[in-house]
Amino acid sequence: MTDATPTLRPQPSSPRRIIGPFTARHLASIAAVVVVAAIALVVLTRPIAAGPGGATPLPVQTAQIVGAVQVGLQPGDLAPELTVKAPDGSAAPLLDLAGNPVTLGSLRGKLVLLNFWATWCPPCQGETPVLRDLDEQYRARGLAIVGVAVQETTPDDVRAYAQRYGLGYTIAFDATADVFNAYRVYALPTQVFIGTDGTVRQVVNGPLTNGTARGWIESWLPGPTGLPSNPPPS
Repeated sequence: MTDATPTLRPQPSSPRRIIGPFTARHLASIAAVVVVAAIALVVLTRPIAAGPGGATPLPVQTAQIVGAVQVGLQPGDLAPELTVKAPDGSAAPLLDLAGNPVTLGSLRGKLVLLNFWATWCPPCQGETPVLRDLDEQYRARGLAIVGVAVQETTPDDVRAYAQRYGLGYTIAFDATADVFNAYRVYALPTQVFIGTDGTVRQVVNGPLTNGTARGWIESWLPGPTGLPSNPPPS
């Protein structure tokens, strides 16, 4: 009787390890996740399209917290003048990107929209086309938008941003954050609507939407007859 020769079956090969316990398949999966995450980050932080009429707002985002949360100005408060501390300790006016003083006194009689923002702030980027449209639509009727750039490196960075996106409203550079602190701002963007009498009408922590902003502005600006266009929103 002849013994049967056992059949040798090939054993499944172990995955080849590339780095430590990781195989080539593991590394490929990790790389794919990293690529997808990078693409998502670019999409969420990309700036708006350049030039008037070519704006593509980012998805609506909440404000970006940049300081200790605190109670800010309230409707009815007198808005602080836009001053900074000079090297000698005296009060000096906030300057725009051309070096000209920006004061609330010179804007008395206008509805002022004070916008605290930064070029690197995604929700601020998404809000930029809204502000640009509001400026173009309501400037002739008495709206004065003042962008107060904070936590920026140089005025040149802010100037390049304004030129790239065709921003025609006033932009000031709050290098020392004196105005930022005087208004007790802790989030970007923050909007402070200031009435024609110099008192605060509304404070918004976060980006404006077209509908909400236009509703407020229409209620506060005089219409063609000199009367308010609409009753104030409840």
